[in-house]
Amino acid sequence: MAANEELTVSSYIQHHLQNMTYGKLEAGYVRYDGEVLAQDTWTLAHSSQEAKDMGFVAFHLDSLGWGVFLAIFLGFIFRRTIKKANADVPKGVQSFVELTVEFVNNTTADIFNHRNALVGPIAFTIFTWIFMMNFMKLFPIDLIPLAAQGIAQDSHLYFKAVPTTDPNVTLGMSFTVFILMIIMGIRAKGFGGFMAELTLHPFSAPKGKEWLYVFLIPINFLLETISLIAKPISLGLRLFGNMYAGEVIFILIAVMFGAGIVLGSLAGVLQWAWAVFHILVITLQAFIFMVLAIVYMEMAHAQHDDH
Repeated sequence: MAANEELTVSSYIQHHLQNMTYGKLEAGYVRYDGEVLAQDTWTLAHSSQEAKDMGFVAFHLDSLGWGVFLAIFLGFIFRRTIKKANADVPKGVQSFVELTVEFVNNTTADIFNHRNALVGPIAFTIFTWIFMMNFMKLFPIDLIPLAAQGIAQDSHLYFKAVPTTDPNVTLGMSFTVFILMIIMGIRAKGFGGFMAELTLHPFSAPKGKEWLYVFLIPINFLLETISLIAKPISLGLRLFGNMYAGEVIFILIAVMFGAGIVLGSLAGVLQWAWAVFHILVITLQAFIFMVLAIVYMEMAHAQHDDH
């Protein structure tokens, strides 16, 4: 926050929940400092209202940056571990990586009953990447945003450190899984078989009354399409909701540090307890997302008669 602005609980919470948004402001727009833009300008939002006014075509640079960085970091760790792997008893990072790979492979084998060499690597990528993005929540709530403001020399800079508290990230991952479902479903059943599952179920006409499909096909298509689209939406919103709620609780605990010695001492205990509990939460949420993704890919391969 700017030095000349009064820091309130509301502004503190709002600041920590706002993404670093890069988008376009129209000519004539009055900015946070009173500046009137002479022409359309792509810039960083310096208030939540500016971020809102940028509309749909805007980029959350903090979420994108952390997502790419953590993906590269994981790739580097795994590549380095593979290059240094040996046949002896694994130790350190190699042991952890092997345990993770074995855990994901066993989970995939228990759920996915078809042959597809991509499902295992996809599941491993989902689990490790989401876990790392969730893990950013365990850093002190003010550390990374204040460091970003100091580096940029901009006290109005917004900077969220947990990508999975951004619905754009979680829904982006879930709709990627959705696209994979569609592709795998068409490859496994053919386009005709895939469309048949959308149009001939759940209601079917009895023998001799096939003419009823004239009415049933539109109804089936509507119901099955809604059910299909609901999968990625619920998958993404579930992860976002849990991570966002956890972030809000961390922020509220941080607010208690400025409310006196008694509440500040209590906040220290609560912060430690919530962080320990959240180690389980961030792991569980990564696992749930991975399992549901595998289940959806299994459903994409399964013939309707198998259900």
